[in-house]
Amino acid sequence: MESQLFKSIKLNKKPSLKAQLKKNKKNFGRNNEGKITVRHKGGGQKRRYRKIIFEKKTFVGIVFSIEYDPNRNSDIASIFCYQQNKFFYVIAPKDLSVGNIIKSGSEAERKTGHSMQLGNIPVGCCIHNISFKKSIVAKISRSAGTYSVIIEKTKNHVEVLLSSGKKKHLPLESIGTIGIVSNELTFLTQLGKAGRSRWLGKRPTVRGVAMNPVDHPHGGGENKKSGKRKTPWGKSMNSRKNGF
Repeated sequence: MESQLFKSIKLNKKPSLKAQLKKNKKNFGRNNEGKITVRHKGGGQKRRYRKIIFEKKTFVGIVFSIEYDPNRNSDIASIFCYQQNKFFYVIAPKDLSVGNIIKSGSEAERKTGHSMQLGNIPVGCCIHNISFKKSIVAKISRSAGTYSVIIEKTKNHVEVLLSSGKKKHLPLESIGTIGIVSNELTFLTQLGKAGRSRWLGKRPTVRGVAMNPVDHPHGGGENKKSGKRKTPWGKSMNSRKNGF
């Protein structure tokens, strides 16, 4: 089913830019002594990190391919910049296809995938991959299906409506990319079986009530019970709320 989906949207699962890959070491929820500090983590499929260009530079490039990224829920696009003769990855917006020309900087146009200053983007336009300032890495609206909307512009700042409903004031020199982040239907994904959770590095979560008394404060008893308000480490929930 998944292979048919990748074929239908022409998405590459194998990375095309080998130079933009690096090892992604996992700690499996353990500290430097090997002790578990975060429960329910471990295993998972090996995956290499794709270096994404989040700081917006001035370039004119062509979309080389649209690829799957195992480290994020949105798709990524490999770009070839013929001016600098370089390949790099960017977050792929919705409706971006292979062969499209994208620009960043003063030469950018008001088209999907083009990056420019917020002061040059019209009110009501959907944008993503937004930076707080001109020289800072983009951190706003980067996950799949998210976008922000410019609702007001003044001489000093731009008011942006985020996907969460919060309004943010950003300087006119902040950089944003026109369009909506791709793979907007990712929230409909169902794992379907326990094995897919293990591929993602998620280990089983067992209820404390189902354990023995020696294994959990909630364990034991002939029948189901839930009268002990304690954490898995035996501390009272009431004292935890009060900050003790």
